[in-house]
Amino acid sequence: MSDEDAVDAVVSAWHRERPDLDLAAIGVAGRMGRLALVLGPAQERVFGKFGLQRGEFDVLAALRRSGKPYTLIPSELSATLMMSRAGMTSRLDRLEKAGFVERALDPNDRRSFRIRLTDKGFDAVDAAMTEHTANVSELLSGLSGKELGLLDDVLRKLLGHLDPQV
Repeated sequence: MSDEDAVDAVVSAWHRERPDLDLAAIGVAGRMGRLALVLGPAQERVFGKFGLQRGEFDVLAALRRSGKPYTLIPSELSATLMMSRAGMTSRLDRLEKAGFVERALDPNDRRSFRIRLTDKGFDAVDAAMTEHTANVSELLSGLSGKELGLLDDVLRKLLGHLDPQV
């Protein structure tokens, strides 16, 4: 297997056409984009087995990670998932209709609701997370443990630079 890939061909062509440009970052960004195109659908297939879209899995996972009683208010979910409250409402509507979550008035603030993971939602997110973890581990199995740690460190640094809120 050659160490060169399709991104190298693109960068090489640009070097030929525009030798005045420093293209080091173009190769990295190109590979990151290609990885997103490969990883995204592979992860979506797992979520789909459980009747979930990625965003719905994210909501259930946030509730599950919150610990007992697996309950959050919509604004906490929106902040955790970095999404608008309107977008959160539509996700919650779908999840409630599927029986994965339920809404109840917040006893501390009757103007607000609390979102609780149902037993069905708990079982679904636990099963999906188990398969998701195995799937991602397999997808990244081409890297050693040391390489995974290094990549994680570098990506954390880059994310901190691009989005300090993360």
